[in-house]
Amino acid sequence: MRIATYNVEWMNSLFDDDGALLNDDQWSSRHDVTRAAQIDALRTVFRALDADAIMVIEAPDTSRGRDTVRALETFARHADLRARQAVIGFSNDTQQEIALLYDPDVLVVTHAPQVHAGAPRFDGSFRIDLDIDATEDEVVFSKPPLELLVESESGAMLRMIGAHLKSKAPHGARDRDEVMRISIANRRKQLAQAIWLRARVDAILADAEPLIVLGDLNDGPGLDEYEHLFGRSSVEIIMGAGDTALSDPHARQALQRRLGATPTTARFWIRPEQRFLQALLDYVMISPDLAARSPTWRIWHPLDDPKCWSDPALRDALVTASDHFPVSLDIVL
Repeated sequence: MRIATYNVEWMNSLFDDDGALLNDDQWSSRHDVTRAAQIDALRTVFRALDADAIMVIEAPDTSRGRDTVRALETFARHADLRARQAVIGFSNDTQQEIALLYDPDVLVVTHAPQVHAGAPRFDGSFRIDLDIDATEDEVVFSKPPLELLVESESGAMLRMIGAHLKSKAPHGARDRDEVMRISIANRRKQLAQAIWLRARVDAILADAEPLIVLGDLNDGPGLDEYEHLFGRSSVEIIMGAGDTALSDPHARQALQRRLGATPTTARFWIRPEQRFLQALLDYVMISPDLAARSPTWRIWHPLDDPKCWSDPALRDALVTASDHFPVSLDIVL
């Protein structure tokens, strides 16, 4: 079985309010890419993935008059995908939802939010002292993680959590000191969200349930200039350590080689520096029992993956479709 995560940059802009594709020559929300070109590129990428389930990060919006499931299932029909059914959890106000596209012939998927001691539902709030002032702060998710109960065709059951953690930019800052103050406060909130998510992971593992945590964590070792203030990245917090550590070989490689070359899953143009920045932001983390099944991971990077590089149509589509590249997990369930 193949399970993937894919952050599709501003996928919402490719649909009208009725969920119909805007397959035309108007500009998409990607720089210098038309909506038709992005849709065609996404069709190529999703068909090449041929995954049983894809956690779509930055999925189309659910709000008054707009519907994530309707839009994704329209795209699935257009692309003629096996993964043609969609599910969403708690919608948010960012126009960037978290949703799963899956093949209903091989999977039964249910939105299954949970509550555990120390880990409330992800549409609620989490209380933690962020700044060591003996006063608890209230933390909420701007994009509540998507909790799913998944049953395979063979009857195997597992939990799946799709996440998009993000430390907000220091909007409204008027000088360098204020930029630093707001940036540090926002990073504290992101790490608190990671602690909240890890508390859910610990509860699921305590129940001996197989688990996959996947999505865009927007963080990693060495990525943030304020990391040294906190000691650990949110990636390290969510992965955990010891017998209950989640497995992702790309994250582990990055953690072990802070000064060496590491895998990357995203590529951004830095206008002031006139260059691309590459970063490891997207992960598929699995519980120890799933890791024991000899799974294989793959980053569909058009410049680093030999199979992607050798297929010009797919290589170009990956660059056109999004500023992130898919990460897949092949595993026997």
